[in-house]
Amino acid sequence: MCVCVCGSMRRLGRPGVALFLGVVLCLSGTPGSGTLDIPLEVLSRMNIEQLPTITAQSPSTMIAFPFDESYSMKCEAKGNPEPVFEWKKNGQVFDPFQDPRLLAEDGSGTFVIPNSGNLTEFQGNYRCYASNKMGTAISEEIEFVVPHVPKFPKEKIDPIVVEEGQPVILKCDPPKGIPPLQIYWMTMGLQHIEQDERVTMGLNGDLYFANAQQKDSRRDYCCFASFTRIRTIVQKTAMSLVVKSTGLVGDSASDSSRANFILKSKPSLLAPSGDRTYTYLVKGEELLLECIAAGFPTPKVEWFKVGHGLPDRAIVENHGKVLRIPQVQQEDEGQYKCKAKNSHGEVAHSFHAIVEEPPQWVAKPESQLNMIGSTVVIKCSATGNPRPTVSWRVNGLPLKDVPAVNRKVFDDKIILQRASSSDSAVYQCEASNKHGVILTNANIMIMNLPPVIVTEDGLQYLAVQGKSVVLHCKTFASPPPSITWSKEDSADFLQGPRFHLHDNGSLEISMVQEEEMGEYSCIAKNVEGTNAITAVLDIKDPTRIQDPPLDLRILIGTTAQFACQAEFDPSFNHVMEIFWLKDGMLIAFNDTEDMGYLVDDGVLQIANVSHSDQGRYSCVVRSPVDQDIASAHLIVLDVPDAPEDLMLSERSEKSVKLKWIPGDDHNSSTTEFVIEFEEIQREPGIWRPAQRVPGSHTSAVLKLQGHADYRFRVSGVNDVGTGRPSEPSENYKTPARAPDKNPENIKIEGHLPHEMDIQWEPLEPIEHNGPGLKYKVSYRRQGVDTTWEEHVVKRHSFVVKDTPTFVAYEIKIQALNLKGSAPEPRTIVGYSGEDFPSAAPDNVAVDVVNNTLVKVSWDLVHKDKLHGHLGGYRVNWWRLRSLLDAKKSHGEKHTLTFPGDRTHAMVPALRPFSEYSLIVMVFNGRGNGPGSHPVTFRTPEGVPEQISLFQTTDVRKHSVSLSWSPPTEPNGVLTGYLLQYQLINDTEEVGPLVWVNISNPDAGKWLLQDLEPLSKYKFYLRACTRRGCGPAATEEGTTTPEARLASIHGGISTQGWFIGLMCAVALLTLIVLIACFVNRNKGGKYSVKEKEDLHPDVESQGMNDDTFCEYSDNDEKPLKGSLHSTSGDIKPADSGDSLVDYGDEEAQFNEDGSFIGEYTGRKEKPSTENKGNSQSTA
Repeated sequence: MCVCVCGSMRRLGRPGVALFLGVVLCLSGTPGSGTLDIPLEVLSRMNIEQLPTITAQSPSTMIAFPFDESYSMKCEAKGNPEPVFEWKKNGQVFDPFQDPRLLAEDGSGTFVIPNSGNLTEFQGNYRCYASNKMGTAISEEIEFVVPHVPKFPKEKIDPIVVEEGQPVILKCDPPKGIPPLQIYWMTMGLQHIEQDERVTMGLNGDLYFANAQQKDSRRDYCCFASFTRIRTIVQKTAMSLVVKSTGLVGDSASDSSRANFILKSKPSLLAPSGDRTYTYLVKGEELLLECIAAGFPTPKVEWFKVGHGLPDRAIVENHGKVLRIPQVQQEDEGQYKCKAKNSHGEVAHSFHAIVEEPPQWVAKPESQLNMIGSTVVIKCSATGNPRPTVSWRVNGLPLKDVPAVNRKVFDDKIILQRASSSDSAVYQCEASNKHGVILTNANIMIMNLPPVIVTEDGLQYLAVQGKSVVLHCKTFASPPPSITWSKEDSADFLQGPRFHLHDNGSLEISMVQEEEMGEYSCIAKNVEGTNAITAVLDIKDPTRIQDPPLDLRILIGTTAQFACQAEFDPSFNHVMEIFWLKDGMLIAFNDTEDMGYLVDDGVLQIANVSHSDQGRYSCVVRSPVDQDIASAHLIVLDVPDAPEDLMLSERSEKSVKLKWIPGDDHNSSTTEFVIEFEEIQREPGIWRPAQRVPGSHTSAVLKLQGHADYRFRVSGVNDVGTGRPSEPSENYKTPARAPDKNPENIKIEGHLPHEMDIQWEPLEPIEHNGPGLKYKVSYRRQGVDTTWEEHVVKRHSFVVKDTPTFVAYEIKIQALNLKGSAPEPRTIVGYSGEDFPSAAPDNVAVDVVNNTLVKVSWDLVHKDKLHGHLGGYRVNWWRLRSLLDAKKSHGEKHTLTFPGDRTHAMVPALRPFSEYSLIVMVFNGRGNGPGSHPVTFRTPEGVPEQISLFQTTDVRKHSVSLSWSPPTEPNGVLTGYLLQYQLINDTEEVGPLVWVNISNPDAGKWLLQDLEPLSKYKFYLRACTRRGCGPAATEEGTTTPEARLASIHGGISTQGWFIGLMCAVALLTLIVLIACFVNRNKGGKYSVKEKEDLHPDVESQGMNDDTFCEYSDNDEKPLKGSLHSTSGDIKPADSGDSLVDYGDEEAQFNEDGSFIGEYTGRKEKPSTENKGNSQSTA
């Protein structure tokens, strides 16, 4: 006979059609199944007797919690005939129906114990027996526990007196009760006793002091025991601890001072006692080993496993005193050792951990259905540590009480030979050791039965092409029948690699194809008879998700989108289901307006994403025959949550340790924590940064100022941003003390020659460390063996009067308050006030480099004449005249500043062919010193500037008259002019360039002949000196026919009014030219006399020369920029030397890269000239 359990079936509208989703395998009811159940379909066709089977029972331990209304002792069973129930309590018959206080129902073994009256009499071990005429099944033993209310005994506890530095133990001795038990040590005000390496609560609840200190003295040490399962907390009588002083120091001494006089001692163990301990525990439990040591200084505890390293799962807790290994395994067995040590010695203790196990089945007895005359084997074996004892029962009675001639009993099995129907019974096997008991019932039925096919005939199966399908043929028979399958178009049995016949009779077809659609037959046959059914198979296209959702990491408050597009069999077009799951739960879109879910064209949108939206989203596309599912994770990013449980420890005058529990980082690792403080006395409500620590830290030691009332808070930072700060910590007030630091950023300035102004950055209010902050200013001459001058001031500045000019002083600024002085300050060196330099540079010389650049050199001014910090040197120069003019005049003054200690500089942008005067002066922080003797020098000839006026005056058919004025700045002696012209005629092609040399320097006009009529010409004119020709002036003109000119001359030109108009135009043009010429040669913005330049007065020396240009020169390195010819056709005859060639690498430039040297007067455009070699010396 075959018994199977199949997956549930869905009906498709009409009877006889079943839909199976996926591959559903049916398990046979042959030996090996857990219970033996005769299907209802079989029972409806024939009356078959069944052995009783326990279907439900209470757990092995029931606790009668006082807050429960009743307690159900459950026992349910099935069988044919219906079983009757019997209970035994502590091995004696117990009838619930005989006790009117109990609630029991007919036909059920369950009874209820109401929570009324005295429950203690119901306490005991119960077992249920379910019997019918076929046999008896029994339940596991059920222990009913009635807990008593735990209480501490009423007692008077004398004060515990101990000397300072000695260990002490405060006993808790909690009462027994239902675990788990939690112990707390608190004060009468319900404040937790702070624990650390020195003060520790042991696993047994006692409070251990490694070395007592006077601060431990108090009268309200209370031990609280909490029994959470019975919701009860009990308190022990308060204990008093008195720690007597050693007498070596006064009571007012600080903890650190007192520690120096406490008697040092080597470590000893307060717990456990002896040198070794054997610990027995059950596999899967938690291993807890504890070492608590006494000694001074407080010992440190280390853990290790002898011969091995500590397991990776090992956790050291309670300040190193407890070793915890969760879920202990067999490999964790062995010897562990703790070692407590301090500077005076060490002590060790060994633990031998022995891991044992409760009984577990190796071979569990299984229910069986066997035919008459067969041999039946019932196996039962168990393992455990210690080795379990195995015992057998039959129908609830020991085997010895139910003898059978065909039964043989061995260590791990029972054999029934030539079994008959009378051998049908319930066999019980029980295995037990000190850690537990396990029991199982095995229903052994002996009978013969022809095949009964339980599966419905004519079922229609839908399968997916390329997948597997299972056609069911559930049977019940004894002996087990042979099962065969065939297809309607073939009489042969189905065989092959894709056809698999399961033990329960089901046929599985792998990778089903379209041609395998059709009708199939299942035939069941044994010695008692034959039976058969048919099944119809239909093939459909598979359902596939083509565009699956993808994992997302998005910021909180944004919108998430998941796509899901699928293809499926066309016949399912109107019955397809597409739905979404979140963490395996269906999203109901009809209720989600407020939840932010929206599905549009296969896309799931989640608006305004919050933390609750994070999870695994699955798109399910389901047809009546298959489904496809695709999942993606939504990870919501946010700033870290606020840290929690801020706690202060390791308190001292100058520091405190702050601990916290980090908040959720919301999928973006915390990179750092920001610790802020609030000083309640001075700045309540204002939080200032105290420290930043890496995100892996959960504590920080904070440096504290004295005389301050602190609160702290912590914020987490990740890649998203900074999270909310935590709730503030408790207040911590530090005592007043001397300042920890001295002022910084000390500035020494000398605004007047005989004074020294000392200023510093004052200490912040929180840095005062106490009341009465002042500053002690100490100073003395450097290098002079004198005592320190000292002044105490409240302000953050001090002026030293009557000092020598520019003398070095040693200076110290020390902070002090009513509690004392800050550490010895560092000494800095400053100088008294500066005065103007008293000497000018000597041996000033000028070396002419070219016609626009000279090199100036001088001797350094001796440092004794500087009277201050050297600022640098300034070069002043002015133009006396052009060498073409005999009369000298004082041109505008120009200045260049060269910082630092140097002896030469380059002066650029001079006028060629000119005479200049130059002086050099030194300057310091006070101002300029006297100027040197003036040096006069001349610049060589250069090329002229552009001609100022160039025009055509008389244009004819074949000639043009040209007129011009000489250049404003000839930069030398004019030698003539260079005239060039070419035909242009408004086309891209131009005519050849024609040259005309005009050797007369006084010429002002020229007539060009033999020109083409009605043609346009361009004319170029340059003035020349011996150094070359300057830039070209240009003009254009067009020749005209003779007749037109004749008519003009014969008409208008002979009229008087026309002649008068031309004269007026000429006069007006002359006036404009004169005005332009005067404006070009006009002086600068300031009238500067030569006398002022030669002998600057004292007041002007003190002025800041911001109006003068600054130019730095060092290695005569070129500057950028050079002059180019106006016309691209002709370059000047000289080399084109410029500032680029003679600049200096230290030259100062504006932000836009321009040269800083801007002159106060009109900028004279430099010309280019070859280097000269003349030199003038003062």
